Amino acid sequence: MFVKEMIKKEIDRLPESLAAEVYDFIMFLESKGEKTILAKGAQALSAPSFQKIWDNEEDAVYDRL
Repeated sequence: MFVKEMIKKEIDRLPESLAAEVYDFIMFLESKGEKTILAKGAQALSAPSFQKIWDNEEDAVYDRL
């Protein structure tokens, strides 16, 4: 049996108040994933700009630490 099917069966057995909590948790998990995607996207977009700052002769001494 697939995990989704098992979850659906358990949700069907829950009282409405607990089903609402499960829904809230699912929404939390989805928003958490979206935030991670946004953060990684922002990192990727800013990396070229920071590369110019990080890779220079003046700071080369720090690369050897």
